[in-house]
This record gives sequence, structure tokens and C-alpha cells, in this order.
Amino acid sequence: MRAFQKLIFAIVLCVNAVGAFSADQPETLKIGAQAPDFNLLGVDGKRYSLKSFAGADILAIVFTCNHCPTAQAYEERIKKLTADYKAKKVAVVAISSNDPKAILLDELGYTDMSDTYDEMKIRAKDMAYNFPYLYDGDDQKIALAYGPVATPHIFIFDKARKLQYNGRIDDVEKPTGTPKNLDAKNAIEALLAGKPVPVPTTKTFGCSMKWASKEDNVKKEQTAWAKEPVTLETIDEPGLKELIQNKSDKLRLINVWATWCGPCVTEFPDFMVMHHMYRRRDFEFISISADNPDKKDKVLKFLQGKFASNKNYIFNIEDKYKLIEAVDSKWQGALPYTILVEPGGKIVYSQQGPIDPAKMKKLIVENKYVGRYY
Repeated sequence: MRAFQKLIFAIVLCVNAVGAFSADQPETLKIGAQAPDFNLLGVDGKRYSLKSFAGADILAIVFTCNHCPTAQAYEERIKKLTADYKAKKVAVVAISSNDPKAILLDELGYTDMSDTYDEMKIRAKDMAYNFPYLYDGDDQKIALAYGPVATPHIFIFDKARKLQYNGRIDDVEKPTGTPKNLDAKNAIEALLAGKPVPVPTTKTFGCSMKWASKEDNVKKEQTAWAKEPVTLETIDEPGLKELIQNKSDKLRLINVWATWCGPCVTEFPDFMVMHHMYRRRDFEFISISADNPDKKDKVLKFLQGKFASNKNYIFNIEDKYKLIEAVDSKWQGALPYTILVEPGGKIVYSQQGPIDPAKMKKLIVENKYVGRYY
């Protein structure tokens, strides 16, 4: 049943190009068409156009992004394609055309970052990209000219910059799988040999393009959060110990905080971002208030203001030292305190004081119980 649920969530995130067209989906460039020129900023701070690759006999343009699990699954293969054919005068360039303002938090369940230009720079560095990575997300002018339907979508052009192949890179999404059809590689090999591309067009599986017209969906998502119930339960020492034991099958992020703690209040929205990003995965966020029990109404009001529809608890007695020992004997007592607990109770991360949100998201998505792929 869990595997089926994961599949359903994956289908929501990534749609097959067949029938993936929306009202704003541009027509995909036809075989034989001239490559539309561009002038885009790369993550290295340089600007690139078709002339930047004038020395290449073959140009492969991949429309991809940071957040899509399918795009992430193909990163190493794009790097290998670049390395394998560089000496043969084949250039590979990647373009991210998603509008960052049109991406829902619920669509970021397989990543630690979205598709802003600054985040593209981080991802390119983290993954040691050996190809230019260009940003087209502000006006999506280049995506509108090429018409990619999903990420990743590759377009391969000959020396005259006529399109000779467009579609998938190969036919296996998961990096651990073995493709039967190496479509992009076959196209490049055919062009290098001066032969026609055997299969010039294929369908493309991946995440739908995030066009600017989808920005309204972000507002609708936030409106929906406001309608979700927010609850606050009282918890005792045995209850806390059971939470830490984590007998669930989910990675559990636990934050101990208080309304009177400035750093706690400041960082709480970061936990809400993570809650909304990963709550459809094998993950759950739990907050534990260290406020005195008689402040329960105040705590609940704060949580309601943050749309905290996750599990929230308040310790049932004023003895904070019992709270400390029940949560983690290694905790020295300062707030906020955050732990990441795997099923079975193994604490894989603990932090006294504010967390680094970027580091935490990366820890979550790269944990074996969550992961970047499905």
C-alpha cells in the first residue's frame, strides 16, 4: 500500500508528456527547425547565446531544473553525456525555465531547494556540473520558443543548428536502472557518423513546466493551509519518550520551542516550510512547546497563526528538567532544541540553538527514509 501511495504522489509531481499540455503549453520545436537564439545568464555569472557554442558540431540543449525528482535522477547522466562527447565537439547546455514563483511547496517533496537563480548556483556547485546551467525563469522566453513539455527534455541540433532530435535522454528514470533505449546518445552517434537520427522524436516523462500562469496556484495553496485544523495536545514524560523512540515508519523532525523564546519564534516558519514540503513523504514534523501548561491558549494561538497543521504538543508540567531528560539526555537545556529521529529511535541530528534551514532540508531529503527519487 505504501509503494502505491508513493507512486500516486510521484504521478502528481511528474506527468507524462502525453496529455501534459495545458492552455499555456507552447508548441514543441519541430524536427528540422532552426534553433531559436538566446541570451541567458549562467550560474557562473556569464551570459550565453548560440554563438557561445559556435565551435561545437553538435549542440544539446537540456531543459531541466533543481526540484524535479526526474531532473535530479538524470543529473549524473547529463554530466556523463557532456564528458563522453566533449572531445568530439559536442556541447551540452542546461536551461532552467521554471518560474520559481509558480512552484508549490507541496511540489518540493523530493528536493532541498527550489528553482531560483541563487539556488541553481548552489545545486550546480553541489553536483559539480560540467556544463553551463542557464536561467530562463523570469520571462520564460526561451522555453516558450522551444516548447519543452517536461523536465528533463533534450533538444539536439546539428552543426547548422537544425533540430535533429527532441525528447527523452533514455527510457529509464531511476539512476539505478539500466536503460534499454539510449535515445539521446544514439542521436549524437548518428550525427557524428553523418547519418540520419534513427528515432528523431520520443515522448518525455518528467515534471511539468512551471509556467508563470501557475503563480495563482501558490496563493490558492496558502489559502488552503489556513483551512487546515491546528491542534495542541498535552504530553507527559512517557509520551515524550515514546515520541523519541519513533515507532513509526517515518523520519521524524522534532523541535522544542517556546513562545517567549525569540530564536524559536523567528525560526518556526522554516519548520512550516519543511512541513509543507515533505509531509506527503515518509516524514513528519512535531513541535513541543516548553511553555508552562497554563499558557496553552497562547501557544495554540501562535500555532494557528503559522498554519501549523502538524502534530503539536505542550509539556504537561512546569519542571523543564524532566522535559530535557525525556527528550534527550545530551541536551544542555537551551532553546530552541531540534532533533531528527529515524524510525527505531536513532537520533541522526541534534542542534541546540537555531538550525540552518538549508542544511536541514538537505539532511531530510538525503536520508534513506525519504530520498530524492522514487
